[in-house]
Amino acid sequence: MAGPPPPLPLCSQLPTAPSYSFPRIPFVLQTHGLRATGAAAAAKKAIGFVEAITLIRAEEGIKGYWKGNLPQVIRIIPYSAVQLFSYEVYKKLFRKKDGELSVVGRLAAGACAGMTSTFVTYPLDVLRLRLAVEPGCSTMSQVALNMLREEGMASFYNGLGPSLLGIAPYIAVNFCIFDLVKKSLPEKYQRRTESSLATALISATLATLTCYPLDTVRRQMQMKGSPYNTVFDAFPGILERDGFIGFYRGFVPNALKNLPNSSIRLTTFDTVKSLIKAGQKELQSIMEENRCKVV
Repeated sequence: MAGPPPPLPLCSQLPTAPSYSFPRIPFVLQTHGLRATGAAAAAKKAIGFVEAITLIRAEEGIKGYWKGNLPQVIRIIPYSAVQLFSYEVYKKLFRKKDGELSVVGRLAAGACAGMTSTFVTYPLDVLRLRLAVEPGCSTMSQVALNMLREEGMASFYNGLGPSLLGIAPYIAVNFCIFDLVKKSLPEKYQRRTESSLATALISATLATLTCYPLDTVRRQMQMKGSPYNTVFDAFPGILERDGFIGFYRGFVPNALKNLPNSSIRLTTFDTVKSLIKAGQKELQSIMEENRCKVV
């Protein structure tokens, strides 16, 4: 009589194992409790960061590390451009009559800029999550067609509410702290790139710590078949199932990926703004000199 069959290898025990990789780990951890139940959930909890990286390499090869990256690449340019441009526009709108911008005004400008950029590019964010965590879909067009056919156009905006609620304080705190700390530095340090980078890193860290739970909520609401229709459903549901720590699942890999990105983006924007202002002053100076010579 034949003995019992040998145990399946770890990668075969995990039905969604191919969804693990460094850029995708925050998504997988944030949606873990929603996707896994019973033995599968226990197996997933045993997967560590290093083991996950090894697993994705064995299952999908090198290209697996970038699954879901195309929507992000397409999204990041308009997202950053709209966010940074609209922030400057909103700052002008919220200035006082004397031209000064209060702390509340900076927070309001940052919140509005974050919501504007999120709303414009939100469908690509949903596609990125679906492509990263759902098995069986290998291309962005395949995911989009499946969503349209099975869930309708509204599925591209699942979780928009918590996304707007989450991004508003995140960008508000991030941009406001960056502006205020940079402004408080001595003038000789304000113009240095290292100062901008350090300030941007501090502001991004504080904003991420404050707003990460709302990011977890929106990721779970974006999932196909999510039981959560509103933020008020999601918060108690996640708390009951995973405890308070459930709101911060995937925080470390998310921070390792996003904090440098956010810091470099703000620093680059600040540096380019300074260069443009310097160029405008130089141009005005040259025009004044030419005007004087003509006179």
